[in-house]
Amino acid sequence: TFMIERVEVARILNNADDRSLIILDEVGRGTSTYDGLSIAWAVVEYIHKNIRAKTLFATHYHELTQIAKYLPEVRNLNVAVREYKDQVIFLYKVEEGSCDRSFGIHVAKLAGIPPQVVERAKELLQELEQKRKTIVPKSRQIQYELFISQDKKHPVMEEIKGLDIDKMSGIDALNFLNRLKNRLEQED
Repeated sequence: TFMIERVEVARILNNADDRSLIILDEVGRGTSTYDGLSIAWAVVEYIHKNIRAKTLFATHYHELTQIAKYLPEVRNLNVAVREYKDQVIFLYKVEEGSCDRSFGIHVAKLAGIPPQVVERAKELLQELEQKRKTIVPKSRQIQYELFISQDKKHPVMEEIKGLDIDKMSGIDALNFLNRLKNRLEQED
């Protein structure tokens, strides 16, 4: 599914114009968090700067909402929820602004995931959030700056831009990605 999503996104980016309506959901899923966030961020920037189409972009990357600070025509919207006791009530209403938390565990419960799994997920989430506060005290602003600096064009980016993915087979694409990965690892 990872490659299929990338091919679909590539087709959209290569064929959409300013009269298109682009609807993207969870771009960047199926890979590591930073890979996925980077891909999603770059896609939003590309659409904003090059295509300029009306776009609905649904994401679970809370960090991505910061892009509205840097791109003047980007707005954050969220689907309203209210929390009451230990319940989440979906209001089926779109509101201005971003959502600062996820309701994935609640949705897992609604989907019928066994209660023991849901409870364990809650415990793990608390542990991970605690560790994140104590082990990874990074400034979010520094992380965001990684995504907005485009002063230097990396040769790998130029090589990717030159690809004609419509003419690549799945194995060709995987081989290409593997070569790029090896090259980038050698640069580090």
